Amino acid sequence: MTIKRLAVSILVVTCSSVLLAQTGPSEPPLERLTLPPGFSIEVYAANVPNARQMALSPNGTLFVSTRRAGNVYAVVDDNGDQTADRVLTLDSGLNMPNGVAFRNGSLYVAEINRILRYDEIESQLTAPPEPVVVNATLPTDRAHGWKFIDFGPDGRLYVPVGAPCNICDNEETDPRFATILSMQPDGSDLTIYAHGVRNSVGFDWHPTTDELWFTNNGRDRLGDTEPADTLHHAPSTGLHFGFPFCHQGNIQDPEFNTRPCSEFRPPAQRLGPHVASLGMEFYTGNMFPGSYRNEIFIAEHGSRNRTAEAGHTGYRLTVARLDGNQVVGYDVFAEGWLQDNNEAWGRPVDVQVLPDGAILVSADTANTIYRITYTQ
Repeated sequence: MTIKRLAVSILVVTCSSVLLAQTGPSEPPLERLTLPPGFSIEVYAANVPNARQMALSPNGTLFVSTRRAGNVYAVVDDNGDQTADRVLTLDSGLNMPNGVAFRNGSLYVAEINRILRYDEIESQLTAPPEPVVVNATLPTDRAHGWKFIDFGPDGRLYVPVGAPCNICDNEETDPRFATILSMQPDGSDLTIYAHGVRNSVGFDWHPTTDELWFTNNGRDRLGDTEPADTLHHAPSTGLHFGFPFCHQGNIQDPEFNTRPCSEFRPPAQRLGPHVASLGMEFYTGNMFPGSYRNEIFIAEHGSRNRTAEAGHTGYRLTVARLDGNQVVGYDVFAEGWLQDNNEAWGRPVDVQVLPDGAILVSADTANTIYRITYTQ
């Protein structure tokens, strides 16, 4: 057990902001979590309701999305002590605003069918501006409609559109479903980058090659042990990753079986079955041992529909280890949110590398953002 420190917080509500203070009986049970030797975990920000995707500005403001809560937050460390002092609600009543990205002083937020932009946001955290609607043409389906967004090295905004179903083929009715799209920052030139992606809720670009990698949630109702969620490498536009015809690279769909798996680009790594792999990020910091440099941290949100006999999977942080473009290892890094009684007290959602080399991990059901550090 390596968890030694705990920064606990309660909320004191003032106008649209939340001030965080030391104390509180609702401390997350960090002593239940295990990490490799030398690593520690603490609470960076508590009481961040339904915390999902994170985006960090160059000035250090952490923007945090939600899915069910409909809010977007700014989490601020005023005194630089590596613990949040304020959580400010920038907007509320939004339609599953799961995606956040920051570029050139503006915060971008993805709802189900709209991309919003809040200009000069950091100078207006206590009185945010009305958002500019960048694009309002995305599908309105709520099933797998919540989005993870980010800007690529090419300056374009990447936006996934999940399949509006467990298994279906919408390529003829609306080819945007089960894809990853990209657009210009102003919302123009909307194009399909990747096809056959059932539901990606996390992606990042390799720090040296600038090539896209993404996680994907596999289909349900084929059993407890398959198909696996998957990690993919998409070095160029136009590739097809199999959905709805092929799952995990080698399972032909029993209903949509007209195209063989050999037609599609296989996954770089099969993850666990139904682990709900969400946010992922390449580790580019200098705090962790060198063996973690440019490896992929993946937040596995955890299964919902496996049978009681099979038990849940996921509810952990994993690391995919690369040799070039090949995944040569897939290891558990942090676990313990899922207990022996098959009940979970937290579900990791996203990963954010900080300038000092620590990483943040959001957990929506725990309403918490954790900070993981390493000490020799």
